[in-house]
Amino acid sequence: MPKTNPLPEILAAALQGLEAQKARLDTHIAEVRRLLGARTQEPAAAAKAPKPKRKKMSAAALKRIVEAQKKRWADYHRKKAEAAKIVKKPAATAKTPRPKRKMSAAGLKRIVEAQKKRWADYHRKKAEAAKTVKKPAAAAKTPRPKRKISAASR
Repeated sequence: MPKTNPLPEILAAALQGLEAQKARLDTHIAEVRRLLGARTQEPAAAAKAPKPKRKKMSAAALKRIVEAQKKRWADYHRKKAEAAKIVKKPAATAKTPRPKRKMSAAGLKRIVEAQKKRWADYHRKKAEAAKTVKKPAAAAKTPRPKRKISAASR
């Protein structure tokens, strides 16, 4: 909205226009209600229902509620702890896992030699393939002639 206040005459004219629109709308609403068979009523002032007053709780009642809630939470946590103990119990009686197997030095040596042999074959085949594929001969490049600079361009 603009920061400057409009002239009072403009506001008065706007108010008259809005009131005229409201009167037209009220007549249209009354006509529609008549067509629907509803009783015509003047719009009653919006009466707000008073809020009911909140009742204050006594200190003794609040204390009873707090103690009951603490008891419920204690039961909940106790049952949860018992359930955890039941789940852990079978795991403690289970068989111990086998120790990890260790590879002998001779077995490791055989694996290393086999891997070296595979890599040697791979590189040998790659070199043979490179020899058999002939690359197209590169066209002989002729050197570019040097550009002569004229005295005028200097």
